[in-house]
Amino acid sequence: MVSSNEGRRAEPVSERAGRPFPVSWDQFHRDCRALTWRLNEVGPFHAVIAITRGGLVPAAIVARELGLRVIDTICVASYAHDKQGELQVLKGVSESTLVLGEGTGKGLLIVDDLVDTGKTGKMVRDLLPDAHFATVYAKPQGKPLVDTFITEVSQDTWIFFPWDTGLSFQPPLKDGAA
Repeated sequence: MVSSNEGRRAEPVSERAGRPFPVSWDQFHRDCRALTWRLNEVGPFHAVIAITRGGLVPAAIVARELGLRVIDTICVASYAHDKQGELQVLKGVSESTLVLGEGTGKGLLIVDDLVDTGKTGKMVRDLLPDAHFATVYAKPQGKPLVDTFITEVSQDTWIFFPWDTGLSFQPPLKDGAA
């Protein structure tokens, strides 16, 4: 089981330190809808921009709930294989989305699953300074970059998103399960 927390290399569970925070599909959908309730009070928005890959699922839910049809992505990588590196924009926001946002992001909604250290958020914020930045979850280091979020978790929490986990057999306690 691996996870995709922002700016962190995917590692086997046994190698990770921190508090596990498993999120089911149902819980994630509820949290995305709660985020949309808050965003509905701040909009309207012209378009949604998902920070890939973690922002794809929440952006789709938020766009549906807000009735937005223009959905774009900004693709950012922070590592190659197993080594942490500099952030790199692999794909920027399309020209037509930039026009909608008057070049600065005005009226655009950036969505991600999590803001962790804030490195990715800062990069995107620098590219679109007037956009509204929303995440489902926020950690203390990255929280100042976000305009709207639903749940704050501690910096040492590792979120297991539903797309990163799977159901597996759990042996009965009598057979030595922990």
